[in-house]
Amino acid sequence: MDTRIIKPTEENLRICAEAVRGGGIVAFPTETVYGLGASAFDEKAVKKIYRAKGRPSDNPLIVHISSLDQVKELAASVPFKAHVFMKKFMPGAVTMVLKKKPCVPDTVTGGLDTVAIRMPSHPVANKFIAECGVPIAAPSANRSSRPSPTTAKHVLHDLRGRIEYILDGGQCDIGLESTVVDFTTARPRILRSGGVGAEEIEKAIGKLDAVISGGKALCPGMKYKHYSPRAEVLFSAYYANMSDTINDYYDRYAASGRNPVILCLSGRKELYGGRNVIDVGESVDDYAKNLFLSLRLADAKKYDLIIAEGVTSDGLGAGIINRLVKASAEHII
Repeated sequence: MDTRIIKPTEENLRICAEAVRGGGIVAFPTETVYGLGASAFDEKAVKKIYRAKGRPSDNPLIVHISSLDQVKELAASVPFKAHVFMKKFMPGAVTMVLKKKPCVPDTVTGGLDTVAIRMPSHPVANKFIAECGVPIAAPSANRSSRPSPTTAKHVLHDLRGRIEYILDGGQCDIGLESTVVDFTTARPRILRSGGVGAEEIEKAIGKLDAVISGGKALCPGMKYKHYSPRAEVLFSAYYANMSDTINDYYDRYAASGRNPVILCLSGRKELYGGRNVIDVGESVDDYAKNLFLSLRLADAKKYDLIIAEGVTSDGLGAGIINRLVKASAEHII
């Protein structure tokens, strides 16, 4: 199959929507990462997503909508706090988990009785989903376990020959997947940190519980290896002199014949002397936006060890920490 990167013109949006309605799968941009979408009501099409990605079948997908009216097509009930959450944060980089209606196939939900729903704020995503006329089930548009794609070229690198169309919306603005909040428990709980900080959500709906992991994948990113480049990853916890520890690890690995690189903020590069660094930007928001791009860049430059700076856990920091803990297989220094 020939995989084409195409611009999101009106005509191309129509062509891609027709492909989805015909049982196909299409990659499209969102403000978080690129998604790989199929009709959420077409079980055969959803199975194509799993095959293209090499994704375990019990790892649930997020269903993307273009209008909040579509929630009632998917959810059996919407608690009061979920209504508040929708009004405050959707469209945006959040996902809510609700009890599902029987019309939502088990292939979408990984066999769970819940459905994860998200309304992207990216204009191309919104137009594409609206043109499809159905909710779109979509995980990130990468091979399973690889760093998530934040450009169309990342999607092409991972899925060339496996899908027909990639809608090119440029680099994603946020760069981390959505924050997932479960509204099926007595107190809403964070299943995955991401594009909106927990502190901001708690201001709107009250205290949240947190779920670290469990036997089942309650949402994407919980159970299986994720976000991993080919290079080995070490992740530094955040503390005052973490650069000293990072330099020590770098030097010991370099002396043993490894080819390491450090992911760091622009203002901290001088702390690493002449060592190899990849600049992730000026701020934590930049770090989030450029994290997956930087992991892929390290692979492209043939580094075999990535040592990533830690950040504080507020705002997008929690999402960065979550992704780097996963990418490093919890190898924290």
